[in-house]
Amino acid sequence: MSISIKGRALGVGGVFFRSADPGRLGAWYAEHLGFQVEEWGDTRGTSFAPVDMPAASFTVWSAFAANTEYFGGSGQSYMINLVVDNLDAALENVAAGGAEVLEDREEHDFGRFGWFVDPDGNRVELWEPPKPE
Repeated sequence: MSISIKGRALGVGGVFFRSADPGRLGAWYAEHLGFQVEEWGDTRGTSFAPVDMPAASFTVWSAFAANTEYFGGSGQSYMINLVVDNLDAALENVAAGGAEVLEDREEHDFGRFGWFVDPDGNRVELWEPPKPE
């Protein structure tokens, strides 16, 4: 079933979570599930490129340090990143649904980012990949 609204989620852009030892955990996933783990600053992770997502998007698996502040309060051990087709419309949609939309926005050559806190208190990252040229 396809919903035709502007600002809909197109897939999972990443799953991020805390780890007391990201290197050890990354190595375990590499050994047991065949992840091709890379280092990104103080994180380790792998990328997946499913065929159903936009050409400029990908799925990231990444273990962050246990003390990261990237995805909100210390009580949240993970953060979901959702790929969206229109960041502004998606943030308007979640705000209309009662979510707290955070003011911060980031723009990079790999896309635009915004965040909200869902009704259960989970910080969620939205990612609008760049349009193909």
